[in-house]
Amino acid sequence: MTNSEHFTKLENMMHSASFVQLAGAKVSIKKGEAHIILPVKKEFYHAAGAMHGALYFLALDNAAFFAANSLVENFFVLTTSFTTYITRPVSEGVVKAIGKVVYQNRSQFIGESILYDSNDNEIARANGIFVKSKIPLSDKIGYK
Repeated sequence: MTNSEHFTKLENMMHSASFVQLAGAKVSIKKGEAHIILPVKKEFYHAAGAMHGALYFLALDNAAFFAANSLVENFFVLTTSFTTYITRPVSEGVVKAIGKVVYQNRSQFIGESILYDSNDNEIARANGIFVKSKIPLSDKIGYK
């Protein structure tokens, strides 16, 4: 399998997830990096009228996760820890998360991601640790 085929299958896997479909998130993946685009929807506002932190987490975690899984062609990776820093509210437009693998060894990957608003202002950042699971990448989990 080529890298391009692997990246396309990972993109399909993310897009097949029910929560991702509900949120309207889209991903593009390349080696060690992933970009997530997420529309800001009023349905996902918290009481103060801005996007809930759960959606920040969705974008940031998926960006770092898929950056890590781009380097693993046979197994699903798992997020084992993830720290999120939300620095600005957002209530319109789209947000873009860019995730990158910044370190890897035989058993783990460290990923970082940054979330930007429609004006390219940084609104959040995160880092996490990811490990290979025993779950094979397969049609069963949308990897097709």
